Amino acid sequence: MQEKNKSWISVKDVVAIGIGTAVFFVLMRFVAIPLPMSNTTINLGEAWLSLIAAIFGPIVGFLVGFIGHALNDTVAGWGVWWTWVFADGVLGLLLGLIKPRLNLQTESLTAKKIVLFNVWQLIANAIAWLVIAPLGDIVVYKQPALKVFLQGAWAGVGNVLAIAIVGTILLAAYNRTRTGSGSLRSEK
Repeated sequence: MQEKNKSWISVKDVVAIGIGTAVFFVLMRFVAIPLPMSNTTINLGEAWLSLIAAIFGPIVGFLVGFIGHALNDTVAGWGVWWTWVFADGVLGLLLGLIKPRLNLQTESLTAKKIVLFNVWQLIANAIAWLVIAPLGDIVVYKQPALKVFLQGAWAGVGNVLAIAIVGTILLAAYNRTRTGSGSLRSEK
């Protein structure tokens, strides 16, 4: 009997990465709301990233955040800011870790799960934008600490709000399209 060779990533995940990255890039590039701190925006791409990561998990979340942000920086023309690209990837990875707890494919999105999701995204954003991005900027780009921690704080707050509002709406809308287990009953 032949043993099936399992890949670390499925075809469905590859397609999700491609489509997810494209949508993330478009939202990040064209639907960004400027914040008072320079080079910092409320990014609706992060809300999309939260949905993709919650559905497909941490690997897809990381790659969509990482590739999408790198594409955005490349097209924008200011050069790729790798510390923030990496932070977006880590955000996607962390958001994807909640996939088994939400179980959007087969279970309802309850108020308890919405609270859990939003507490987790707050923690994930704090790690990405208050730790990884600013420390990376200090170490890699020799940026002034006050500047990068302020940028990280503004970005983190903007992302938390975008995910809390738009991300939660996207999760609820997606969950309504799923058929829960036991939802079909036989007619008598």
